[in-house]
Amino acid sequence: MQPLKLIVLLVLYFAALIHADEDSHLYQDGEDVLLWMNTVGPYHNRQETYEYFRLPFCKGPKETKIDRHHENLGDALQGVELKFSGLEIKFKENIMQKYCEVDIDQVKHDAFAYAIKNHYWYQMYLDDLPIWGIVGEIEEKGNMLYMWTHKRLQIGYNNNQVVDINLTSMKKVQLMPNSKIQFTYEVVWQPSEVPFRDRYEKYLDPKFFQHRIHWFSVFNSFMMVIFLVGLVSMILMRTLRKDYARYSKDDDLEDMERDLGDEYGWKQIHGDVFRAPLYPLTFSVFIGTGAHVLAATFAVIMFVMIGDLYTERGTVVSTAVFVFAAMSPVNGYVGGSLYSRTGGKRWIRQMLVSSLFLPFIVAGTAFMINFIAMYYHASRAIPFGTMVAMVCILLFVILPLNLIGTILGRNLSGATSTPCRVNAVPRPIPHKRWFMEPAIISILGGILPFGSIFIEMYFIFTSFWAYKIYYVYGFSLLVLLILAIVTICVTIVCTYFLLNSEDYRWQWTSFLAASSTSVYVYLYSFYYFFFKTKMYGLFQTTYYFGYMAIFSLSMGLMCGALGFIGTSVFVRKIYSYVKID
Repeated sequence: MQPLKLIVLLVLYFAALIHADEDSHLYQDGEDVLLWMNTVGPYHNRQETYEYFRLPFCKGPKETKIDRHHENLGDALQGVELKFSGLEIKFKENIMQKYCEVDIDQVKHDAFAYAIKNHYWYQMYLDDLPIWGIVGEIEEKGNMLYMWTHKRLQIGYNNNQVVDINLTSMKKVQLMPNSKIQFTYEVVWQPSEVPFRDRYEKYLDPKFFQHRIHWFSVFNSFMMVIFLVGLVSMILMRTLRKDYARYSKDDDLEDMERDLGDEYGWKQIHGDVFRAPLYPLTFSVFIGTGAHVLAATFAVIMFVMIGDLYTERGTVVSTAVFVFAAMSPVNGYVGGSLYSRTGGKRWIRQMLVSSLFLPFIVAGTAFMINFIAMYYHASRAIPFGTMVAMVCILLFVILPLNLIGTILGRNLSGATSTPCRVNAVPRPIPHKRWFMEPAIISILGGILPFGSIFIEMYFIFTSFWAYKIYYVYGFSLLVLLILAIVTICVTIVCTYFLLNSEDYRWQWTSFLAASSTSVYVYLYSFYYFFFKTKMYGLFQTTYYFGYMAIFSLSMGLMCGALGFIGTSVFVRKIYSYVKID
């Protein structure tokens, strides 16, 4: 057995030697370490990025078999354009040398001058660690333009792994037409005690994300939840107790006395409260899609928290795409069962619309932005192969899983079962005060849910639209739970007042009252754009408002589904306790 163990150990050792590269993050002394150039773009427009060599930079003399470097779907969707730098870097070997020279003619001068005036900076990757540098700068006292021509890379290593890297831009050279600029680089290796698992910590910003304001906002939202839940419980329990007592007393009266009595309230519409909503197919699509978004959001947050996926480039986006596809049965189950309970017969159409509704909106918005990105030759233009991959995910994963969920939903939860019979003739809705109208309730219903999350929205927006890496997914999970509780409580209160005014149109009202949170989120995005950023240009503006519209729509569907499902449980509960002849 000992020779066998020795052979196994030798095989594993040589396998490790063969695969010692940036994929395994293990290197041997003197082994090549690849430096990848990603994108370059204006500092204030984070998403307006271009391939690094779109500017007339020059490559180093070293060649490699792999030029472009894409690892996952998230890289392609986020516009990652990795191309080999041509710089020779060997593990633990210091070096300093010239690597190329650029003849600055008028065209190249104008390109570099535009980049410097618009504060262009670039991004590189070494062993999957990001590095940022600036193209040049403008002299404060005059209009002289300067370029940084020397890159000094200080790389920290722990045993045979890269754990730290810093870039220092040096040697400022004036940019002038009809001149030559030499580019040089320097690599300095330094031992480091940083563990490999903690090497990403330097890119995080705990002073920003764990600021007292962040903790205070979550605590404030939590206190709002306690207050709101207590208030709702107190009001509803006291009010419902009085209602039940009054209705029980009415049941003891004779028919003549009951007819002469002053009957009012939510019991009077028991024959209409479970009437199917208008446009049941559309309604079931919205509820199913909202439940789908909720399940996918919760699952993505959990996966990222458990696996620290934010440390790997493009992994969060890839995970979100595949989790959304895998959660498709939730859409089919919730939407299909609801459509069946409302008496819908065209279940195949409902399944197709539910499957394609949100993907088509996302695809339409992305196509419009992609068209502008192609016009700008930006790296954010989604490649054709990635589009084909997304279509395949839709056709061969989302559609079949949604079909399975729909069939299960119709067979397991599709039977109509209500505490009260539905009258054949709809009851007339009495006139009520303007603030009790469903439209007003729908508009006002989203204020409190938005108030519980708007500070967290600032941190999420800053991480996506500015240069912060969002890693506090524990906050996200807590805020998601707070949002769910506040949304359900507010929607229940709104629905109770609506029913008490003898208006039985609660299904759409509960959905719209909860989903109106997204309207306030989208309005807040306008405030954030104009007062918290310095974005400019057609591409960046379209990109920002286009994807913010998708974000707000998804949040609206999620909150709407939460509001309706919570209210539906409440309505069934209160009517199941009332004696009805």
